[in-house]
Formats: sequence, structure tokens, C-alpha cells
Amino acid sequence: MSFGKALNAGLRKAMIDSDRVLMMGEDIGRLGGVFRVTEGLQAEFGPRRVLDTPLAESGIVGTAIGLAMNGFRPVVEIQFDGFVFPAFDQITTQLAKLTNRHEGAISLPVVIRIPYGGHIGAVEHHQESPEAYFAHTPGLRVVSPSTPNDAYWMIQDAIASNDPVIFMEPKSRYWPKGEVDTSARALPLHASRVVRTGTDVTLVGHGAMVTTLLQAAALAEAEGTSCEVVDLRSLSPIDYAPILESVRSTGRVIVAQEASQNASLGSEIAATIAERAFFSLEAPVLRVSGFDTPFPAAKLEGSFLPDADRVLEAVDRALAY
Repeated sequence: MSFGKALNAGLRKAMIDSDRVLMMGEDIGRLGGVFRVTEGLQAEFGPRRVLDTPLAESGIVGTAIGLAMNGFRPVVEIQFDGFVFPAFDQITTQLAKLTNRHEGAISLPVVIRIPYGGHIGAVEHHQESPEAYFAHTPGLRVVSPSTPNDAYWMIQDAIASNDPVIFMEPKSRYWPKGEVDTSARALPLHASRVVRTGTDVTLVGHGAMVTTLLQAAALAEAEGTSCEVVDLRSLSPIDYAPILESVRSTGRVIVAQEASQNASLGSEIAATIAERAFFSLEAPVLRVSGFDTPFPAAKLEGSFLPDADRVLEAVDRALAY
């Protein structure tokens, strides 16, 4: 099934499993959301469990916090990545801190779904990569599936978590299809995974970038270079074990992301690899990212977003050492 349909199926399963799960967001009910991820859920579960809200992200998240404190498991949809910032105060100063503030006496099982990233030719505020803001904030878990199977299972695991989870959905992946095994989950929520084995260079990324890295690895193989690809899946916490094991084998690593480079997840991963696998490195850890500018107009997104060619250029630089 498609990534979007897999999310829909995962949300539906969570709502069947517990009547404490409810959903809130702008146009998620009758419309089924901008990307139709919640399509049909209001008709099945009713408007008391799938709520169309006013255009007020701060109010949506604030209400979800109150519901969580009273035993519910709300799932909030932010319509587009750039619209999350009106709720940033609620997320980072309340949602992320209340459990610690109450010394663990309360839990806040809130999931905030955020479609993010580029590749859809949208305008400003509709194509951004704000994941580093949330990964930097203690008290929040941050995940990003890249396949329909992960989407199906990870959304259920996020809803089951007693901690708040920022669920980053790469919007360019909503439509491509993949196999979904609804009988058994493949990995825990916060596990990274090697999705392609190789011997020469390790490529690390998350979300839609995983597809780009797999494309680059296929092109590199045609030129005689073997690339291993690691899908992060979880951005906070990060499961470094598969990454470090791969780096100790290949000796070279490229960390790629759509987000801008300065003070980013890619920077953190590069620093950690340098700390924990320094003597295995045959070349510096290299980063491939969006540029340190606001996301540009649609006609320029192809220049802003890293593609397979930019990844391969970094592979060549790594191999040149």
C-alpha cells in the first residue's frame, strides 16, 4: 500500500485497539486531511474522536496536552511543516517538560504528526525541515519513517508511547507504494536499520532522503563503488549501533539530509561518529544537506534539495582521501 494509506491503516488500528485514542486537526475529519491520511476515520469513529479544529495550532496542541493529562491519547495533525511554529511554545515549554516538572507523576502520550520536507513544489511555509528544533528539545521523542511498512507500525508505536512523540512524515513519500506486513513489526520504534549493505562508504539519512541515498548507491555500484545505506528512523533518540558498526567496516561516511546544515541533525551525527569511531575513519565525515537559506520558491527546490548527484560527489571526495 502507499505510505499515506499505511498511516491511515495504522491510525485506524490504534483507534480500534483503544477508545482513548482520538485525533485533532484542521480539516482532518470530513476532508480527511490535506494529504488524505485520515480519510474515512471520522465516518467510522465519529466526530467526537476525529475532531475538525479551528485554525489555531497553539490551541490544538494545548487542548491535546489537557486531554493527555486526563487519560486520553490524542494524535494531533499539523497541516504543513511550517504551520507548527504557532504551537512551538506549547510543544517545547509545556509538552516536553510537564512530565519532568511533575517528577514523573504524569505522562503525556501526545503524538504530533508533521508532514515535512520538499519535493512537492509547494510555496513558503509548506516545505520545511524543522526536525532539529524538536530533536534538540529534551522530553520529546522524534521519529521519521521512510517506508509504508514503517509508517504502519511506527505510528502505532508512537501512539502507545507514554512520552510525547513528534512524528515527522516525509510528504513526498505519501504516494509511492511498498509492502506492508500487518502481522508483525520489524523493529522497535527507535531502532535504526541498514537498508542496503556495502563495503566502501556508509550513507546515513532519514525520511525521503533514504530514497535519494538508495538511488545514489545504485548509481555508485554501476561505477564499482559499494555503498551501505542506513535509515535512521528515529531522530531522538538516535540508535547509533548500526551506524557505528557500518562505519567501522567501511571507514567512510556521508550524512545526508534535506534540512539546512548549520547546527543540524547531520552535524550532531557527524560529531558523534568522529567521537566514537575516530580510529576507524579513513576520511572526514562529510555532510550533504540543503543550503543555509530559507526554503526557496518551487522552481528552485531542485537546486536546494540534495539529489543523488550531490551525494555521489561527496562519495567521490570521501574516496579521494
